[in-house]
Amino acid sequence: MGLFRALLVDDEEELVTTLQERLSYRDIDADFSLTGADAIQKMREKRFDIVVLDLKLPGISGIETMRVLKNEYPDVPIILITGHGSPDTTDDLPKGAYEYLPKPINIEKLMEVMKEALADR
Repeated sequence: MGLFRALLVDDEEELVTTLQERLSYRDIDADFSLTGADAIQKMREKRFDIVVLDLKLPGISGIETMRVLKNEYPDVPIILITGHGSPDTTDDLPKGAYEYLPKPINIEKLMEVMKEALADR
């Protein structure tokens, strides 16, 4: 068992598989989903400590996925990622999001934010 369990959700398979691999080198047990519906199902089957979620997803949007996850698992922090700009301040974050990170993802920044989010919960 790693330091914690992370669910990575993005429709860019190369991105999430690379992140999964890089997190595993840091002793993080990471899994990924390519759609919001799959992420919700995986969370129900195998509880994760934190979710890294893209806003732009096919089918169920990232925002809708976040709403479902926050409703069912209010204590699980969600870090939003996007390649389409980000809010200027944390006041502009969608309700329920812990933090917002722009793509391309800096793995060190992601690790820092994940650890902060887990410490804050």
